[in-house]
Amino acid sequence: MQASWFRASSSANRLVLHSQSAPVRSACQFRLNGSSRPSLGLRTLSFSSRRTFPSRPTTDHSEIQAHSDGTINPFEALDTFARRHIGPCPSSAEQMLKALDPPCKSLDDFVKQVIPSNVLSSRDIQMSWADVPKNSKAPLQRDMSIQDHPLSETHLLTRLRRIAKKNKVARSFIGCGYAGTKVPEVIKRNIFEGPGWYTSYTPYQPEISQGRLESLLNFQTMVTDLTALPIANGSVLDESTAAAEAMTLSLSALPLSRQKRPNKTFLVSNRCHPQTIAVLGSRADGFGIKIEVGDVLKDSGKRIEELGEDLVGVLVQYPDTDGGVDGFKGLSEKVHKHEATFSVATDLLALTVLKPPGEFGADVAFGNAQRFGVPLGYGGPHAAFFACSEKYKRKIPGRLIGLSKDRLGDPAARLALQTREQHIRREKATSNICTAQALLANMSAFYAIYHGPGGLKAIAENVVATARTIQNGISQFGFQTGKRGKLDNSPVLFDTVVIGTGPKTDEIIEDAVKNGMNLRKIDDDHTGITTDETVEVADARRIIALFRRFSKNSDATYDSKSSTDPYHHPFHNLPRLDLPSEFKRTSPYLTHPVFNSHHSETKLLRYIHHLQSKDLSLTHSMIPLGSCTMKLNATTEMVAASWPEFSSIHPFAPLDQTEGYAILIAELQKDLAEITGFHSVSLQPNSGAQGEFTGLRVIRKYQEERPGKKRDICLIPVSAHGTNPASAAMAGMRVVPIRCDNVTGNLDLEDLKTKCEKHSEELGAIMITYPSTFGVFEPKIKEVCKLVHQHGGQVYMDGANMNAQIGLCSPGEIGADVCHLNLHKTFCIPHGGGGPGVGPIGVKEHLAPFLPGHPLVATGGKKAIAPVSGAPWGSASILPISWAYIKMMGGVGLTYATKITLLNANYILSRLKPLYPILYTNQNGRCAHEFILDVRKFKESAGIEAIDVAKRLQDYGFHAPTMSWPVANTLMIEPTESESKEELDRFCDALISIRKEIEAVEKGEQPKEGNVLKMAPHSQKDLIVGEWNRPYSREKAAYPLPWLKEKKFWPSVTRLDDAHGDTNLFCTCAPVEGSEDITCAAAPSPT
Repeated sequence: MQASWFRASSSANRLVLHSQSAPVRSACQFRLNGSSRPSLGLRTLSFSSRRTFPSRPTTDHSEIQAHSDGTINPFEALDTFARRHIGPCPSSAEQMLKALDPPCKSLDDFVKQVIPSNVLSSRDIQMSWADVPKNSKAPLQRDMSIQDHPLSETHLLTRLRRIAKKNKVARSFIGCGYAGTKVPEVIKRNIFEGPGWYTSYTPYQPEISQGRLESLLNFQTMVTDLTALPIANGSVLDESTAAAEAMTLSLSALPLSRQKRPNKTFLVSNRCHPQTIAVLGSRADGFGIKIEVGDVLKDSGKRIEELGEDLVGVLVQYPDTDGGVDGFKGLSEKVHKHEATFSVATDLLALTVLKPPGEFGADVAFGNAQRFGVPLGYGGPHAAFFACSEKYKRKIPGRLIGLSKDRLGDPAARLALQTREQHIRREKATSNICTAQALLANMSAFYAIYHGPGGLKAIAENVVATARTIQNGISQFGFQTGKRGKLDNSPVLFDTVVIGTGPKTDEIIEDAVKNGMNLRKIDDDHTGITTDETVEVADARRIIALFRRFSKNSDATYDSKSSTDPYHHPFHNLPRLDLPSEFKRTSPYLTHPVFNSHHSETKLLRYIHHLQSKDLSLTHSMIPLGSCTMKLNATTEMVAASWPEFSSIHPFAPLDQTEGYAILIAELQKDLAEITGFHSVSLQPNSGAQGEFTGLRVIRKYQEERPGKKRDICLIPVSAHGTNPASAAMAGMRVVPIRCDNVTGNLDLEDLKTKCEKHSEELGAIMITYPSTFGVFEPKIKEVCKLVHQHGGQVYMDGANMNAQIGLCSPGEIGADVCHLNLHKTFCIPHGGGGPGVGPIGVKEHLAPFLPGHPLVATGGKKAIAPVSGAPWGSASILPISWAYIKMMGGVGLTYATKITLLNANYILSRLKPLYPILYTNQNGRCAHEFILDVRKFKESAGIEAIDVAKRLQDYGFHAPTMSWPVANTLMIEPTESESKEELDRFCDALISIRKEIEAVEKGEQPKEGNVLKMAPHSQKDLIVGEWNRPYSREKAAYPLPWLKEKKFWPSVTRLDDAHGDTNLFCTCAPVEGSEDITCAAAPSPT
């Protein structure tokens, strides 16, 4: 199955990968039973075995089947993947090499001009095949045992099916924050599996993002309505990290004197989900917050009084992890009396029937929106929601969608209050979150739109009725039900019932598994059952029959279908849901027309595609965002995310039901360790920023065990992304900035030496990005690592730019101790319009014992830090995407892709260099995978700024590059390897044309105000409606280049008024004229 793409064009330069007789590495071994988990990618890494730098001619990108000797192999796979993933064909690559400034003879000569020779690696990337028997005779298995042969798309899917079948999909009643859901097929097919939705980027350019902005506004409205709180963000990572965000928000809301108190305490109900409590511990440590877990209602909240000025805030679960529902009105009043924050973890479906948190005094409400139409997915990704009261709107973490108006005065959505995003505050931040779960939030919003308020309430009532039916059936056999501490058989108020099972607990759990059901073992004496909308009559009967077998009357014959059975319990025609008045919801919700207009599939389908048509994604054109790596998200990589064997498994399912996941996770961990040059990998962090935090927490834990002073100094270059200092601050480290050279952009080594010597006894780590945030491979990176190590520090490498390293160099070889990866950048998980993401970390062997663990599933190192995500493997259901990418590319394909990434960036640089200044190249005039286009001089010469160029690019059908980062009023361009030369040329032609438009202003041919750049972008309405009295033509505005007449993406609105949107903050669905019964009919007072 050697890919034809890798055949050399002649026998003289053919590259032999591995012969069939070559020895095969032993398979990755791990146990799947008991408490063991898949290995953390443990490997013995040796750099002593070296080979010559890999020579790869551009002409071996062969698409023909004939061999150089005239023979043909009719069984050779023709559906190889690398040639589909990589944009430029061989002839294009040759042309691009010749067009470079200066030109280059070969791809490998070019690479040597980009990457310092002391950094360039000569180590082969070898893949792992964990489930392949050593002496396998099957052809597919034998081929897979060959280390570096990529799988064709067909063979990849065959193997993935085989792995998926090792997962057992049981009926889950585990609950604990995760529930089964019926994902409407119209949403799954058109959103979850729709490239128009999953290949778009975070909506920083609102004029070409109105579709998903409107959808996220719907999500926010849904959350504010159901929680009865006025402000909600566009989602956060998961419920457990949302709890951590609520805690740090509570801290930041306190007066500075209270923030600095040594015994400051966050009081947490012992009825919160256990994974949430564990994640709180991970986050609290860096802020010096004590987590106290207990009965918050005991003695009428006496503990609040005792804590007094030390109280940071209080967190409760509603309904709680046992299904209990308590009244918290008095508690909230007591918390507010002490000027602390009251937070409530809750369930959106429950809030359709239960009194919402905003009505009993909550300041913050958060939870998991997963049961609103998002699959279980072995723990993620899911959209967590976060709502707060008005006074916290400038402290709320994450992204906030707000309404503003465009140049024509029409309403339009945008990301509001971006300057209050926490990571922008760098080391002063209380949160490092810079992403969300936009794709999943959109799914949940459409789920609410599809069902409407009445449909959601009907689902909730059915869930409660199902839980009560099961409760009543079980209690007839002598079992006490309710919640821990109060097993009085009182009817449950939502979806969870706890049964006192005493010494029979383990037997009952095991018998349920044998019958295809997973119950929750709460402790040695209690079993939990959580119902959801997927539970059917047969499931309820099986559960009741199960408990009857363990009752004192187990010798009696039971037939649930027989009306003569003395233990028969009716499953139909139950009385309507009856809730105590103190807990019953009476306030309306989801009254806006959007939630009451699209209940047929026809209407919803049209609404979905109406919104999709407003958004530019990779289905339209390249998205050249620097530091974002918007590469191909191939369909073959994506397809398994919808398979029930991956999507329908609870994160806390028994390990012997998740053998397929164990194999895939072990292989991916090992492959990532191989690629990065590390010993071990943890996949738990569910975003890049979470990976940063996790890596630094691991370093802190390691340093704490070493003798000497407290090592909590973190050196960070001034050019670093804002999440770096924010993550360091969250990990409890003191940030010391390192200067960069103004000419080269490289680290100032003299400043680094001075800081290392000054803080030698307290140096904990340095955070560096490689290639640098300026898009250059720093030549002295190894010297930097050596210097930090000499002074006792650890090297943390930010993996945001890993797409420029794979196969050519690696963090482990360079000298890093920790590195996080962005699987949603480098390894093809789509950005989803602003999430999901996965941010695993790789570590050297001495740090492996500290990789994060989990309270419910054994994972992590022997000295594991507390978990950083609610699920043991974070966003597990999208890991097959990166796994598939690696397996189909193979080591050689991944390396070649990196070379093309570098070539594409330098080709654009060479074409634009005569017209635009370029910031920061190396001594050979080369950039890495991205570069900075400097447009600052045009402000003086023509009044044109980076934002004007960015908006004008929309008229040419392109998303703008990264704007004003890392240097203000510049554009950072990253094309990725997936873009063809033709697409690169279209982009270059657009910027060249824009430069001519700027020149027309410089020459006085166009005015400095009201020119085509200042008025960009131009919507269809802008061009058609009204008089045209501008100094340029309509054709110039709409079709500045000929090819746009055949292929044109239209911005749906004109340029937005950012100041208006922030001054008049409005973060729910826009009111509809003439409608009285709508959500948020009046905007709040101006901020």
